[in-house]
Amino acid sequence: MRELPALPSFAAIIVAAGKGLRAGGDRPKQFRHWRGRPLIAHSAIALRDAGASELVIVAPPGLHEEARAAAQVGEFARVIDGGSTRQASVRAGLEAIADTAPAFVLIHDAARPDLPRAVIADLLEALKTHPGAIPALPVVDSVAVSSEDGTMAGQADRESLRRVQTPQAFRFADIYAAHRAWAGEPTAGDDAQVLVADAGNVALVTGDERLKKITFAADFEEPSMNAPLRIGQGFDVHRLVEGKELWLCGIKLDHTHGLAGHSDADVALHAITDAVLGAIGAGDIGTHFPPDDPQWKGARSGQFLEHAARLASDTGYVLGNLDLTIICEAPKIGPHRAAMRAEVARLVGLDEDAISIKATTTEKLGFTGRREGIAAQAIISLYRE
Repeated sequence: MRELPALPSFAAIIVAAGKGLRAGGDRPKQFRHWRGRPLIAHSAIALRDAGASELVIVAPPGLHEEARAAAQVGEFARVIDGGSTRQASVRAGLEAIADTAPAFVLIHDAARPDLPRAVIADLLEALKTHPGAIPALPVVDSVAVSSEDGTMAGQADRESLRRVQTPQAFRFADIYAAHRAWAGEPTAGDDAQVLVADAGNVALVTGDERLKKITFAADFEEPSMNAPLRIGQGFDVHRLVEGKELWLCGIKLDHTHGLAGHSDADVALHAITDAVLGAIGAGDIGTHFPPDDPQWKGARSGQFLEHAARLASDTGYVLGNLDLTIICEAPKIGPHRAAMRAEVARLVGLDEDAISIKATTTEKLGFTGRREGIAAQAIISLYRE
């Protein structure tokens, strides 16, 4: 992982005064939820946590309280009215921090919620040698020039083109002067354009695909609804009792003690079953096979796992791979590992090379160390067909 340096002090402005009509809905998109939080909260929290000295949110008139609540950073954010254009809104934000006159300012769109700290660091680093810096990415597709009738009129040179993102970073004095001097059209595409019009120099730093702009209604679909990959984890514990049968991974082992439970108490298969159910958001093993239901007394746990695998298939997911850890002092798992892998693979319909079964001890600590019980932990991946 890249080690990031300490960041210099900076102020931040989030432009959130638009109506967001293309995203649909009955409220501005910056206040709608995306991945569990209001859209604006993601960038507000990221900027605060990156060390912003102050944060100004430029919001639609009359929606100050909604903007503050949605940002989820409390009194750290100051909310002001936006203008009729983006340029007017940014200028209002700059005016709001003119009294503190920070050395640097980041200007960010609320519609870009996933803000990597590395991008912030690169932008601020570029301000050591340039009055402005913006994140940009190359254009990878061919670019056509369209005529008025909708036909292709030519082709642009994509090698010289870049996709521009936010936040855009500036030395405060330079961008403030540029906005105050702006005499171009009131629809400036971004703040870099305003600075360049005032003879400013803007550096391009490498952007990040995570900075995708949330624009349309489909962008608000929760990833969990269509995620191509899901991960589930399961954990279970059963007590060892003398004289009972011991079942692990669907295999009966010769041992002085067995596991106590309503079913065959196969702690390994229970953990795997819970991992599958968790990955598809379908509760746990007790939800589907209540321990007080007499029909499951002494039942083989393999049928629980097969049921969970069918549910996953019904929701459009296929099991990818499984990693299981059995935690016990005895019996030794190694001699039975091959048979266990084969049985689990059969139950879930996977090749054996997608099944990992490991064993460990707790160095004679705790209930497993005292041989009072056995624990198991499973992690499983599912992917959409």
